[in-house]
Amino acid sequence: MSTDTTTTTPAPAVPTQPVVPPAAERPERGGERGGDRGRGGPRGGGRRRDNPREEGGFKETVVTINRVAKVVKGGKRFSFSALVVVGDAAGKVGYGMGKAKDVQAAILKGNASARKALITFPIVPEGTIPHEIVAKFGSAKVWMKPATPGTGVIAGGGVRAVLEAAGVKNVLTKSLGSSNAFNMVGATFEALKLLRTKEDIIKLRGK
Repeated sequence: MSTDTTTTTPAPAVPTQPVVPPAAERPERGGERGGDRGRGGPRGGGRRRDNPREEGGFKETVVTINRVAKVVKGGKRFSFSALVVVGDAAGKVGYGMGKAKDVQAAILKGNASARKALITFPIVPEGTIPHEIVAKFGSAKVWMKPATPGTGVIAGGGVRAVLEAAGVKNVLTKSLGSSNAFNMVGATFEALKLLRTKEDIIKLRGK
């Protein structure tokens, strides 16, 4: 007597594809984890914000924002320092630095400090400075020279931010020392303080 036995082979498992949600439902990177401290936030110090704003007749420009980390027991404490330049685009300009636990508070403090340190310097009708000048602040040294109409502001970094906020439209500049933004802004202000017009020199000489 023969007995027929039938063996059933199980079907191979079909791999399932992961379900990818549509782009509108995907969580954004750096949302709740990093917030403004993502790759585009203020985490990287020394970045300049090139979106000046008008407030109370003054043009505010944030030159640089630095993040400072203090190591304490249990971890690190972060704070921010902001270098701010304000000007009325008519020969009056000031700068200040603010420090706070967050970026916006540091900018507000820097703005308030800059408004308390405004200086006035002469601008000739061509929209440039009266004469050539060289000034030094710390390890930075800045050279500035008058330029003809249409030249524009040939400057970079903090020097450009100061001159544009002050209303200078044509000038040639050169950094001869450190490229540190704080020192370059200070050297630019020292140069502006030394500017004199022809009438000022005549008055000083008593003629």
